[in-house]
Amino acid sequence: MPRVCFTLQVDPSRLEEYRARHAAVWPEMLAALRDAGWRDYTLHLREDGLLVGVLATDDFAAAQAAMERTDINRRWQAEMAQFFPQLADGRADRGMHVLDEAFNLEAQLARTTSAE
Repeated sequence: MPRVCFTLQVDPSRLEEYRARHAAVWPEMLAALRDAGWRDYTLHLREDGLLVGVLATDDFAAAQAAMERTDINRRWQAEMAQFFPQLADGRADRGMHVLDEAFNLEAQLARTTSAE
């Protein structure tokens, strides 16, 4: 299953509150992410507010579109907008900067093993 990595910038003055919100994500939001195809989803937060998200999904565009169609996502994004003041509409789900994968240990090991 392909992995996706993205970055966002959380307001550095609100990191503890951001962490607290993510320590108890709404059960309906968790279920919506699961049902939309988000797997093994983690967020990593640096002290300056750099947020790095990593997830596995068969089709990221489809997974995003499925979330876009849910009311729970609209409500969650409205609640979280205060943490992303640099985004025009505050919608973190629309402001993700997706990174290209530059290295994958498992893929390279598999190529090495199959070449032997």
